[in-house]
Amino acid sequence: MQVGIIGLGKMGFNIALNFKRNDFDIIGYDVEEGTRKQACSHGIPTVDSVKELVEKLSSPKIIWLMLPAGEITKNMAAKLSEILQEGDYVIDGGNSFYEDSLSNYGLLKQKGIYFFDAGTSGGVNGALNGGNFMIGGDKDKFHYIEPIFSKLAQKDGYLYTGPAGSGHYLKMVHNGIEYGMMQAIGEGFDLLQRCPYQYDNEKVARLWNHGSVVRSWLMELAEEAFREDPNLEKIKGIMYASGEGEWTVQEALKRNVNLPVITLALMMRYRSLEEDTFTGKVVASLRKGFGGHKVAKQ
Repeated sequence: MQVGIIGLGKMGFNIALNFKRNDFDIIGYDVEEGTRKQACSHGIPTVDSVKELVEKLSSPKIIWLMLPAGEITKNMAAKLSEILQEGDYVIDGGNSFYEDSLSNYGLLKQKGIYFFDAGTSGGVNGALNGGNFMIGGDKDKFHYIEPIFSKLAQKDGYLYTGPAGSGHYLKMVHNGIEYGMMQAIGEGFDLLQRCPYQYDNEKVARLWNHGSVVRSWLMELAEEAFREDPNLEKIKGIMYASGEGEWTVQEALKRNVNLPVITLALMMRYRSLEEDTFTGKVVASLRKGFGGHKVAKQ
């Protein structure tokens, strides 16, 4: 199966390598020449324009988008609506807002192009070694692209979730939950940092990840962070927010659903921009661990 990938940043590049490892015929494009050269150096063929990418793909063409949410993705969907043909496929694997995905679905549907919103979890490691995908779109067309997800995902790591928008909606809620979980881990280690006992943070994280109720990949990432920097003295406790938590809270307000933990976790992200906290250091380290997100150095 042939697939064109638009967006070869840290997630898109690893997705492309995952495609390559699973014997897909892939062609990549990124607006940055240096990024295209990096992909080529790893055996991923690239082209210099979206138009050239589309021309090289056989029909029905499949385009996988791995772009920043918002205007960049919407503009690319609009561009593809003009150059793809009826019966082609577009998969948005980025963290788009579900209402944007509904708009992109409607725009492409007018041209007979099938759009699927694929919420992608698992971070940069999952993108490379087996991700987790939540996919919305036309049910009767999903079978054609399902082999992509059966190969890219880990076992039981993908789900067709329903009509357009449902994939990115589920990923939005997933990320809201993620906010709350990371905040709780950060606050727990903050208390340990201030208590009358001397704990080894790395050993505590390792302990809790072997048989305890709170064992998780996030706890593994905490252990790795503490191994590298036992008291996280090299970074600032700034917890950047990329939007998904805010969307989750806004959706809860729209539907009168009480989400106190996720809402407070979002508020703590904003607070961390004003004052350095150990909680912020822990959460910043976890975000760096799973998603390669930037941290502010001391």
